[in-house]
Amino acid sequence: MPSARNPRNPSGKKHRFNKAWMQEHVSDHYVTEANRLGYRSRAAFKLIELAEKDRLFRTGMTVVDLGAAPGSWCQVLREKLGSASRIVAIDLLPMDGIAGVNIIQADFREDKGVELLAAALAGHKADLVLSDLAPNLSGVASADQARSVYLGELALDFAGQWLKPGGDLVVKAFQGAGFPEFQRTMQARFDKVYARKPKASRDRSREVYLVGKGLVAI
Repeated sequence: MPSARNPRNPSGKKHRFNKAWMQEHVSDHYVTEANRLGYRSRAAFKLIELAEKDRLFRTGMTVVDLGAAPGSWCQVLREKLGSASRIVAIDLLPMDGIAGVNIIQADFREDKGVELLAAALAGHKADLVLSDLAPNLSGVASADQARSVYLGELALDFAGQWLKPGGDLVVKAFQGAGFPEFQRTMQARFDKVYARKPKASRDRSREVYLVGKGLVAI
């Protein structure tokens, strides 16, 4: 009798890449530390490093986290900012609750998602907007890069409306077509813009984080 095949792998062939990725993942220092400290993903350490380097955190801040699932950045925010902070998070994917965090399951790319964020902020402008948004990868490099730039532009547009003058923005971006232009657009809106690659970002990844310090009032 033939063995049953995995519907996700109908050919029955072994995926060497998947095995290599899993081996790297389970032996990853940041994965181990995230598990030890109770963070939902290794991405927590990216935010911790960015916040320390660019002095992003103050107690009692109002923060919006775009593309928040699975929630490790929200965990860091809750730890570092204190109970007086206002933290609003949005993601298309479901996310387990975190005490003190207002979680919205909606599509940030749609007007409805932005309306839900605005309602949650209840008229309060943000001190900090974080965007860890990334597109679902299609495997077509040019298309994936264009989608990532578009998400960055959406985050910047949102920050332009909902950040306090002098507020800060952190946006995940990928080096490639459209990246230099997006960086220049941010530089026109903030006093200073830094490109950061946290140690917890994988070496082979093209991801960087653009940190805009001090939104310029228009």
